Amino acid sequence: MTTHPNIEQHPDLAEMRTRFEQVTSTPRAQAVEAMALITGLYIAASPWIAGFSGFGSLAVNNLIAGLAYCLCMGGLGSAYERTHAMAWTAVVIAAWTIVAPWVIAGDVSTTRTVLSNIIAGAVALLLALAMAGMAGRDRRAG
Repeated sequence: MTTHPNIEQHPDLAEMRTRFEQVTSTPRAQAVEAMALITGLYIAASPWIAGFSGFGSLAVNNLIAGLAYCLCMGGLGSAYERTHAMAWTAVVIAAWTIVAPWVIAGDVSTTRTVLSNIIAGAVALLLALAMAGMAGRDRRAG
């Protein structure tokens, strides 16, 4: 009977975990994560902050999208090796936030609705791309 080693003992996995830990322990990565959490919370609360809660389905969409964005970006600093793919999910959520006013509400008549979603979505998109891009970076480069 042959015994196969566990994947946890593979030398490449240990090197990858060390690299991800080094990347996410930098102040830059921690700042990106903190700003992403604040951005996600803003997206979730934006219907009430910017005053477009009258668009019921868009308000619910922003609440769900903002909380989902927070969940995707929240665990990256502490467990990046297991959750780095979630940064790409956050990219999709951020892009959705940008186009949601037109897709969900159709004819959006308020500028604050559009501006809030475009600006918050663009910031969220940049932060998610920054976090996703950190996977290939070395600590010496960052």
